[in-house]
Amino acid sequence: MTRSNAYIGSPLDRIEDLRLLAGAGTFVGDLKPDNLLYAVILRSPISHGRIRKIGTAAARSLQGVAAVITAAEIGEVPIIPVRQHGKPEGEPYRQPVIAGEKVRYVGEPVAVVIASEQCIAEDAAELIELEIDELPAVATHEIAARDQTLLFENTVTNLATTFYARMGDADMAFATAEYKRKEKFSVHRHTASPMETRGLLAEWNPELQRMVVSGATKVPFFNRNVVAEMLRLQPSQVDLIEVDVGGGFGARGEFYPEDFLIPFAARYVGGNVRWVEDRREHLMAMNHAREMYADLEIACRKDGTLVGVRGRIDIDLGAYVRTNGFTTPRNVVQFVSGPYLIPNIAIDAFSYLTSKTPTGTYRGPGRYEASFFCERLLDMAANDLGIDPAEFRLKNLIPEDQLPRPLATMAGLDRTWQTELDNGAYGVVMERCLKEFGWEEKKKLQGQLIDGRYHGIAVGNFVEGGAGGRFENARMTIEKGGTVTVAVGSTALGQGLQTILSQIAADALSMPIERIRLLHGSTTLVTQGFGSFHSRSTVMGGSAILLAAEALVALLRDKGASHFGCEPDQVSVSDGYVYYGTKSMEFSAFAGSEVERQFENRKLTYSYGSHTAHVAVDPGTGHVELLDYMTVDDVGRIINPATLHGQILGAIVQGLGSTFLEHLQYDENGQLLTGSLADYLLPTATDFPNIRGISLGLRPCPNNPLGAKGAGEGGLIAVGGVIGNAIAAALRSMSVEPRDLPLSPPQIWRLIQQAKASNHNPKMNEQS
Repeated sequence: MTRSNAYIGSPLDRIEDLRLLAGAGTFVGDLKPDNLLYAVILRSPISHGRIRKIGTAAARSLQGVAAVITAAEIGEVPIIPVRQHGKPEGEPYRQPVIAGEKVRYVGEPVAVVIASEQCIAEDAAELIELEIDELPAVATHEIAARDQTLLFENTVTNLATTFYARMGDADMAFATAEYKRKEKFSVHRHTASPMETRGLLAEWNPELQRMVVSGATKVPFFNRNVVAEMLRLQPSQVDLIEVDVGGGFGARGEFYPEDFLIPFAARYVGGNVRWVEDRREHLMAMNHAREMYADLEIACRKDGTLVGVRGRIDIDLGAYVRTNGFTTPRNVVQFVSGPYLIPNIAIDAFSYLTSKTPTGTYRGPGRYEASFFCERLLDMAANDLGIDPAEFRLKNLIPEDQLPRPLATMAGLDRTWQTELDNGAYGVVMERCLKEFGWEEKKKLQGQLIDGRYHGIAVGNFVEGGAGGRFENARMTIEKGGTVTVAVGSTALGQGLQTILSQIAADALSMPIERIRLLHGSTTLVTQGFGSFHSRSTVMGGSAILLAAEALVALLRDKGASHFGCEPDQVSVSDGYVYYGTKSMEFSAFAGSEVERQFENRKLTYSYGSHTAHVAVDPGTGHVELLDYMTVDDVGRIINPATLHGQILGAIVQGLGSTFLEHLQYDENGQLLTGSLADYLLPTATDFPNIRGISLGLRPCPNNPLGAKGAGEGGLIAVGGVIGNAIAAALRSMSVEPRDLPLSPPQIWRLIQQAKASNHNPKMNEQS
């Protein structure tokens, strides 16, 4: 009569895949309501300047043009709010939804054209006379730091904010340290590149005074509230609807200028307006990420015991503080220590405004960068001290008996979140990774020249924060046929949300998964929701489902007891039936029964793991072949091993693309040089065929009823540092030390040439 726990932990095929693979998905570009109009956005071709003229007469006169919207038509131009990690000093640097007097980066919106056809809107945009008096570009963070040219003249600096992370007494630790090393590193600017570019469809009903916006992703409730406020509507007058989405990765779904401009345009023309960006528009307008410059120092005892890390990190924030622009700077200072027991920490991060596209979060924000800095320092220290890099790390991983352990304290931030590592067996996981990788056998190849290529191996570790957002809602409704509809505030970005949450709901209600209907990604489904970001959808949405299921079962027991004339504790619920002894009633008899519950949590989850890599470097070309990549992680309770495995492998490939290929480059005038996929290289299926991943469920999280930890980002976090260390190990005879990402063939070749010129190794020219 009672089902066993059959679904959680099972590698079920993704429920959503059949529809998508059969071409039955519905993306923004597929939405074509009657009387659809098309939007094209005219963007600034200048990185910094004052707008002198926006001539729209010729564009307006073109047949088929319904409207041309500039700041003048909008009136009081709204300013985009900060969603998380806001700081008062960052307020003056928030972005207006459209430029009216000044532009600050190439790609900033200056006008919106609405027309009956896409091609007409594009032609009309070319007819707009845009005159801008160019100002000096603030092209780098070094130029920004001089404050000679201010992006915001009503301020006194281009420094948007500073973050500080502290633990122990770093100055004392360094004063007495037996070993110290100081290094400079950098991580390059790149961005998320989902298969589907951003798009929105806004439908305005003048009679009902109601706005429906399709294409919402990530945080629909937050964006709904912002749109409503900007349009001076009540939240109940605005619905944000998620359709199928071709990837998000942290960048897609934040509130951008277009999230106001397209709904505003729909109301302005009194109809339906759709906008879908092209790839160049995407590369210049969606949040960029990662660009950082670190000056860090590490301190150890002679036996390799870490005693401290200190230094500063400069961040190129771009032209504005967007919704989550401070999240990455905040994360990088707190996670430089990674999963290592470093008792003394002093890291400062300075976020500068430049004439570039604003930055935000991208999968593993701040943690990817911090891991690169940390892991490179650790390998350098291990090499100097003559200690095997694996032994060095095992020695310094946080022992299980010292968990939970607080992270470095952040000065001046919201204290409502408990930022401490929860639990874990870091050393156990690392040893498993080394064994699966074959570390002992492969390290015989370290630095060896074989068939004209140098071989190198490396290992690194990471922690991944998850479950942010404080709460999530789930609603359960029994339908006439006896199925249960489960609605959640979490959104689907391609992570298998429908499958995973259906598994949780089916087990919680002890009923077949085929009788669960999961709904997600609409502000009409539940009273509140936070969406999908920070590796939270399974932990928060799944835990909300557990609470809702508990409440629904209690409700059915009460109703069953009333019907059967017994006590509620004599009633059981399973398989879609309510039982009392030999008597039973189908769920359909209770159609309409509904509950909604909210799971609230102020403790984050921290999954963790280890990465290993084996590379072969061609010294003549700088080409690096990845011969083997292995990761092992512990994510607490595993809901679906198959979808998790896909997440891990996908994240590794994304990390490898970030490390080897992707690079957003600007010139001295703030012009984007890599504005197409011919210049901005992305990894393909054949680039990195030798990647492996094992996920474990060793230590269920104690901070949520599901026991799960966020796991969507860990496959990416350690990639840069591990690959950098593997290349350094391969080229150690040449004294090559990669300090700057990306590690492209030209970059590696230049390092080799510099090493040759410095004459560190007379034999090197003969070998290479």
